[in-house]
Amino acid sequence: MAPLVVDLDRSSPVPLYFQVAQQIEQAIASGALVPGDRLDNEISLADQFGLSRPTMRRAIQQLVAKGLLVRKRGVGTQVVHGQVTRPVELTSLFDDLNRSHQEPRTTVLANELVPAPAEVAVKLDVAPGTTVLHLRRLRFAGGEPLAIMANWLPEELAEVGHADLSVRGMYQVMRARGVHMRVARQKIGARTATAEESRLLTEARHSPVLTMERITHDDSGKAVEWGRHAYRASLYSFEVTLVDP
Repeated sequence: MAPLVVDLDRSSPVPLYFQVAQQIEQAIASGALVPGDRLDNEISLADQFGLSRPTMRRAIQQLVAKGLLVRKRGVGTQVVHGQVTRPVELTSLFDDLNRSHQEPRTTVLANELVPAPAEVAVKLDVAPGTTVLHLRRLRFAGGEPLAIMANWLPEELAEVGHADLSVRGMYQVMRARGVHMRVARQKIGARTATAEESRLLTEARHSPVLTMERITHDDSGKAVEWGRHAYRASLYSFEVTLVDP
């Protein structure tokens, strides 16, 4: 088993599971843990660090979800690969379009405080029915409709909705209000556009759209936004740089 040392600050507001996951991730990134290294089981690690088993399981699951660890029956938990480093920061579509001089413009379709539906409550780690900010926007690039973006933010970020989101990016507003976005998990897919999406994006019925779901956490580990976006496949693609560790 690979030796694993973590230094927990129990007086910190950062959740213990997040501290553990972050330090294991740093060990992988630094080479202290290498591909193929096996970790003790969750019960042993929980005892070693003085944590509850659910806390330890949540830390491990976060790294499994990131693709840094894998659970194998009969083998245990194993390091898969080193951290992939991408030469870009955590940005919004508005940031990216601005940077490439594509004249982003936005039509705000919804800007309202609503009770959190069950799915949103799970993503933001709040109770169902808790008030959240719901934003829905149609983003243009160079005069062409490009994406429909739906986002949900915790109620304490309701001030974001007071900004002029037709000319400013949501992340830009969040950062200006002191939100330090640290890490995001993103899922990319594809499907057929709905009738409303086809109309808003000026595409033929049943055209394909690229989809992206993103949940973003701040530097304390708190979820600060969940987004579900649809992009015109005829005008947009995702590009990811992969590095052999």
